[in-house]
Amino acid sequence: MTTPVLLTQGAIAQVKKLMSEAGFDTTQALRVGVKGGGCSGMTYVLGFDHKQDNDEIFTIDGISCLMNKAHEIYLYGMQVDWEDGLNNRGFVFKNPNASATCGCGTSFAV
Repeated sequence: MTTPVLLTQGAIAQVKKLMSEAGFDTTQALRVGVKGGGCSGMTYVLGFDHKQDNDEIFTIDGISCLMNKAHEIYLYGMQVDWEDGLNNRGFVFKNPNASATCGCGTSFAV
């Protein structure tokens, strides 16, 4: 099965590190999505959450992931990477569906 988004090995390692921390709620899955706002119109959502009625469930390298079915049109084919450099540390979104992105890389337009 093809997953709607891709996680690089760096992103997978970072998510698994977060999931292995003491007190992590193992009933939650990794939510990948969008919400309105940001300087380009939409902002990426990446965090742990519980399944909602309109979510699609998929697995990437043993990581349970959630995505609102309506968000797939904005995110299909997107790659999530992890950068750990001096100037940039955090998750990076490479979205082929974005017509414009902001300088911070967390906001986009379609």
